[in-house]
Amino acid sequence: MTLPLYVQGAWFAGALLFILGLKGMSSPASARKGIVWAGYGMLIAIAGTFLVPGLKNIALMALALVIGAAAAWISGKRVKMTDMPQMVAIYNGMGGGAAAAIAAIEFAKGDTHSAVVTTLAVLGALIGSVSFTGSCVAYAKLQGLLKKTYRLPAQNVVNVVLALTAIALGGAMIVMAPAQPELILVFFAIALILA
Repeated sequence: MTLPLYVQGAWFAGALLFILGLKGMSSPASARKGIVWAGYGMLIAIAGTFLVPGLKNIALMALALVIGAAAAWISGKRVKMTDMPQMVAIYNGMGGGAAAAIAAIEFAKGDTHSAVVTTLAVLGALIGSVSFTGSCVAYAKLQGLLKKTYRLPAQNVVNVVLALTAIALGGAMIVMAPAQPELILVFFAIALILA
């Protein structure tokens, strides 16, 4: 399905504003401006999504937006400044988890997509899975829930082997699209363990 130009334009504008926002957030002097730019980017991207022709579950999407915005607003107002790193870790992990979950749902459907779309889904799944588990570990350490560091013998070698295995499985998913459910499960398990 080819999306209308106004939807693609909204998503493109949103992506540009996200990039400008990230650039602004790289310095304490411009961080507030960066957050505002990224916020506008999110609003434009969401508005563009709601304009997709034939979109279903609009009420459910709106409800999810309201619940998510309320939870973020309340937690943002209540969090102590000393607990801000934990909050950032959790929000980062939820973003990664959401990206991985969206990719998992697309793979579970079993639809055949172009190589570009499948490659992007594999990359989103890999990066999102690693981000999710890595952020969960960071939160647990920052919150004091994980006091001891666990290391395997030859940890770096294990990490390289896991990363290469995840990349190889992702490549197989791209080539064999639609991938078998077992391959998808093993890919996600390794990607989650990798962090």
